[in-house]
Amino acid sequence: MVEELAKRYPEDSLVNSYWLPSIRASIEISRNNPAKAVEVLQAINPYEFGTPTPAPNVEATMYPTYVRAQAYLAMKKGKEAAAEYQKIVDHRALIANFINGSLSRLGLGRAYALAGDDAQAKTAYQDFFALWKDADPDIPILKEAKAEYAKLR
Repeated sequence: MVEELAKRYPEDSLVNSYWLPSIRASIEISRNNPAKAVEVLQAINPYEFGTPTPAPNVEATMYPTYVRAQAYLAMKKGKEAAAEYQKIVDHRALIANFINGSLSRLGLGRAYALAGDDAQAKTAYQDFFALWKDADPDIPILKEAKAEYAKLR
């Protein structure tokens, strides 16, 4: 499907410079090749704060940044993952209510825990829980987050 999209829109800058690398990087993560994902995402660096739609007043997704953070997390590089998640948290006005905003809080918690910084991990998890306070308690990612949080010292 990715190749079909590339073939169908060969001159679409948004598709070729933002979405296709993001999709390809996500595929690499799912194939357990996060280093390749980070490599694929290098081309997006200049555009990561951009809005991936021409519509006015539509938030940025910062999806490439999120995928890069996920790749670093998969590579067990907590500090690098935390830096990427922090970019999203620091630019919450760009994200508006896009799901990457709240999931980046969880990612920060995981990244800090991986880096051995339990105090910051706890704070990040608590921020995530505050955002999800009204969520259905049976949502798998919320259950995972609570179990991870309980293991912190």
